[in-house]
Amino acid sequence: MAGLRERKKRQTRQQISDVATGLFRERGFDAVTVAEVAEAANVSVNTVYNYFPTKEELFFDHEAALVERPSAWVRQRAPGESAVEAVLRGLRRDIVDRRPWVGLYEGHHDVMRVAMGSVTLMTRFMRMTQATGERLRETLAEETGAAPGDHVAEVIAGQLMALQSDLYRTAGECALERRSPDATAALMLEKLAVAEQLMSPRVLDHARRPAAD
Repeated sequence: MAGLRERKKRQTRQQISDVATGLFRERGFDAVTVAEVAEAANVSVNTVYNYFPTKEELFFDHEAALVERPSAWVRQRAPGESAVEAVLRGLRRDIVDRRPWVGLYEGHHDVMRVAMGSVTLMTRFMRMTQATGERLRETLAEETGAAPGDHVAEVIAGQLMALQSDLYRTAGECALERRSPDATAALMLEKLAVAEQLMSPRVLDHARRPAAD
């Protein structure tokens, strides 16, 4: 019974998200109200807020998971792998696997058009990026036992977040130019490879997990 309830909750959440996305694409984020989303999804306004506490979260679905993602890559890195290598590997895999948040799908230009047309969404996106970087800094410091005043984790987290932001920005720009997802992915992988080549050995070796015996 619990499994059925959870499945219905996921279906309701997805339905609300899909309806909201359609309305945002049609009319723009700022022109659509939560009440209109609720009516179109055939649920109450309170139900919408139960699943999405703010209107922005209707657009940035799974925000918490995305903020935590680079840190999870670091914590789950393989024996012999460094923290930076784990993040680079995660970014590369997201591109190759065409994960939806990377933007490598037909129709991403509509999403970018909506986002760039709303100051509220662009501000929220910047806050998400900042939160992701701060969480990654904390994780790097925890993994290395960094002492207070040690700025290495902060600087490396900043470098990795700058790279991720550049890759996502590339996906958005290519979408607006109507480039194909395959061409965009190839460009993103090229830029990722260049960034890795330019990183110093100390950065690439940061927080390397001991190799398995």
